Amino acid sequence: MDASDLRQLLASLQFSDSAFPSGFYTMSHGLEGYSQAGLVERGDVRDLLEDLLVHAVGPGDATALAVAHRAARATDWDGVQEADQRLFASKLTAEMRRASVRSGHQLIDMAGEVVGGDGIAEYAGRVTARTTPGCQPVATAVVYASTGLTTRSAVASDLFAYAVSFVGAALRLRLTDHRHAQVVLYDIAPVIERVAIDALDRDLEDLGGCAPVADIMSARHERADARLFAS
Repeated sequence: MDASDLRQLLASLQFSDSAFPSGFYTMSHGLEGYSQAGLVERGDVRDLLEDLLVHAVGPGDATALAVAHRAARATDWDGVQEADQRLFASKLTAEMRRASVRSGHQLIDMAGEVVGGDGIAEYAGRVTARTTPGCQPVATAVVYASTGLTTRSAVASDLFAYAVSFVGAALRLRLTDHRHAQVVLYDIAPVIERVAIDALDRDLEDLGGCAPVADIMSARHERADARLFAS
């Protein structure tokens, strides 16, 4: 691993860290809806995370990230925008759309200050002009492309960030403890690897997952009387 590789690794660790203020900490990714409906217990967190990664996040967010990252590296900003619009349209519930763009806007705003560069400025300008929605995975793609991270590493890093956020929500919902949370994160790594590889092989036309129960839980969560999380 040369110095350039190390710099890219450090950038991916920074932007995927749970302490990075991207807004991920405000999301349960549907877990709170499952909990409110009594459909998930302490022992179910790992299996539910795998289902969401395989059937929703991988075909949706990760695929959009891969497509947008390749487009950003080629300075094809219309291609980035198309991936962004497709991903936004594929999110069926209002809260999932809001959560994604809120986090994406926060990320690209922070990246403009932390990383800078023409690519981030171009995408941020389109977000500000509302020609593109600014979904979190696409914003992440633009940031990682600007740091020189490979598409493979970018997808894997964001999938891991999703898993960390999901398990963090499980902790706050008392569906796991700190020790078991680390067991889940280590155990889910082969799933993340498989989901990342599958996402890299898809084209934009293949974008879109199928997780109807997750969509139902999100729709119910939107109208819940009390909510700890934004999604």
